[in-house]
Amino acid sequence: MKLQLAIDLVDTAGAIALVKEIGEENLDIVEIGTPVVINEGLRAVKEMKAAFPNLTVLADLKIMDAAGYEVSQAVAHGADIVTILGAAEDMSIQGAVEEAKKSGKKILVDMIAVKDIATRAKELDELGVDYICVHTGYDLQAVGQNSFDDLATIKSVVKNAKTAVAGGIKMETLPEVIAARPDLIIVGGGITGQDDKQGTASTMRRMLQEA
Repeated sequence: MKLQLAIDLVDTAGAIALVKEIGEENLDIVEIGTPVVINEGLRAVKEMKAAFPNLTVLADLKIMDAAGYEVSQAVAHGADIVTILGAAEDMSIQGAVEEAKKSGKKILVDMIAVKDIATRAKELDELGVDYICVHTGYDLQAVGQNSFDDLATIKSVVKNAKTAVAGGIKMETLPEVIAARPDLIIVGGGITGQDDKQGTASTMRRMLQEA
């Protein structure tokens, strides 16, 4: 299981400073979140990759259309993984996968707002995506929803794609997440909102490696 840091609410310089504070050795993947991309553009991805060439960098573009082009731009700016929405058209998913494969990069599908999780996960798996991510968005976290049932559903239908889980994960809930055995665990405020960010990330990553 790998640990991904989601950086959502800072600028590029702040994002790089945050990774330095946490220590790249305590992370597997660093995510330039959608708010950062909206505020700063793909330059944020480029500068993060330049600062930490050994870290896997994910660009959380949440692509919905023109997928081949948008993936190509993210990859050109240093992204190793690019996100597309599960609600996108099959042709868009296909275009994203084909573009990523050209340069050996990966596609993560965000299942936010997908209603029929089982059917869509099976379709996405057949389209050749690399990761399928159960994502409890901020708005649903606020009313106490979590992702574990959906994660179990996805794991039961996919044959090739890896699974990821995101949304409200923190130290207290991590054992429950680990028990669900996703391939990728995405943590934002559960690390970035802590006083000892480095210690929290280090402990989390060690728990994942020992599980």
